[in-house]
Amino acid sequence: MKRKKIFINILITLIVITALGTLIAYFIFKPDKPWLAFYIACCGGVLIVNFGISLFFVWKNFK
Repeated sequence: MKRKKIFINILITLIVITALGTLIAYFIFKPDKPWLAFYIACCGGVLIVNFGISLFFVWKNFK
């Protein structure tokens, strides 16, 4: 049970770090290269969705 809580905390931390990094990179690249900002936002979104799915599987204890 303790191991499950550690994995949940790690996944939540990864989601937050990815979201913050994506937002910062988006606003840095947006003025000069809007296509690159959009690409970064899409990649960050895909990572967040994947971490969310992993979080769901860990929370429901799927293997």
